[in-house]
This record gives sequence, C-alpha cells and structure tokens, in this order.
Amino acid sequence: MNILEEANKIINKRSQEKERMYGPFSEGMERAAMIASGATGKTITPQDMYMCLVALKLSRQSYNHKEDNLLDAVAYLAALNNYNKK
Repeated sequence: MNILEEANKIINKRSQEKERMYGPFSEGMERAAMIASGATGKTITPQDMYMCLVALKLSRQSYNHKEDNLLDAVAYLAALNNYNKK
C-alpha cells in the first residue's frame, strides 16, 4: 500500500475507531486551538494546529527519515482538507 492510501485509511476509514478513543479529530483540533490561544495570548486557529502538526513531522523527518513521519504529515494534511470542507 502506498503512503497516500495508508493516510486515507487512517483519516477516512478508521475515523469511528479514533472517535471512540479521543473524540472526533476535528473537535480535538478545535479544543487544542483554544488551549494554545489561551496559553499564548495569540489567536490560534484549528487550521494552524493542523499545520503545526505537519511542521512537527517534517522537522522530525529532517533529523531522521522514518516513513511514519511522512505518513503522519500526509494524514494531517488530509485531515485539514476534510476540516476545511465542513
């Protein structure tokens, strides 16, 4: 399976499994944005949170290539795309 198919499986095919454990991913990003906004005194949007997670994965990738870093980055971008379609 290629990385795009795997990201699709994570984001779109197993969403109910993830929701049972942590709640809907998009709601988690909205809450994280509110917490980050309160902690920093700056307005952080849910879209910012998605991009921060992508940036973290790419930063990790710059130190050590692991397919999981790339998979997660692609999955976060897919999740951001889904969020923007709401």
